[in-house]
Amino acid sequence: MDFGRLVTAMVTPFDADGQIDWDTTGRLIDYLINEQQSDSLVVAGTTGESPTLSDEEKLELFRFTVKHVGGRCKVIAGTGSNNTAHSIHLTQAAEEAGVDGILLVAPYYNRPSQEGMYQHFYAIAQSTKLPVVLYNVPGRTGVNISVETTLRLAEVDNIVGTKDCAPLDQLTQIISGAPEGFLVYSGDDSATLPLLAIGGHGIISVASHIIGKEMKLLIHSYLKGDVQQAAALYRQYHPIFKGLFECPHPVPNPVAVKYALGLRGFPVGGVRLPLVGVTEAEAEFLRKLV
Repeated sequence: MDFGRLVTAMVTPFDADGQIDWDTTGRLIDYLINEQQSDSLVVAGTTGESPTLSDEEKLELFRFTVKHVGGRCKVIAGTGSNNTAHSIHLTQAAEEAGVDGILLVAPYYNRPSQEGMYQHFYAIAQSTKLPVVLYNVPGRTGVNISVETTLRLAEVDNIVGTKDCAPLDQLTQIISGAPEGFLVYSGDDSATLPLLAIGGHGIISVASHIIGKEMKLLIHSYLKGDVQQAAALYRQYHPIFKGLFECPHPVPNPVAVKYALGLRGFPVGGVRLPLVGVTEAEAEFLRKLV
């Protein structure tokens, strides 16, 4: 399964009462496919505020997105957690909802050993026929899926790729050692072009909410051999890649991108506690940025 080069980790729109705004969710899906040229959408990932979504909300999001997309792009469900049995349950329910793939974050907080992580991902993958993408984000989980563990997991038939926020040295080793067809996606917008340069497949992006079609042009410019144009686009949009996470100091995702969407004329509501909205200084920074 190839989920394409540009995958958007979709925010979850909320109404004034902090409940999922289904009308806006439908319009956001259309906007990300038609205007921002997303090849796939990740639903209920970290950018979708998965820690504060109930299982019922996640499953309704999966069903709603699959129906609304209607085959126009692939739908990837975020079903990972630090509880293997719970992730298996949610994965199987997502499969019944009709999604095209699963994204599994590394187990956070309990920080298992490398063998524990291997067994965790292997057990979930064995519970489903869907293609599985790993998600390694050490800065948020407190644990790193090592090169060796990633390559062991890459041998499992339906583990088809990884979204990885590790340093380029680690990504280079994964790409060098992985079997043919194992897809390595950057989980960091600012690493999009460097990852392509070492043989990575694409980006699972936050910035694509704002500059998706520009990122698509960057990717395809590089792939067709126009490295100068790709580099120029990368330099041009690098401030947005960084600014959505550091405005001007670190801000938890998706606080900034939700505010930025509103600035672009596409309001998607606020965030759920324990996240809070932007400060006035952060808002001013984002107004200048986008």
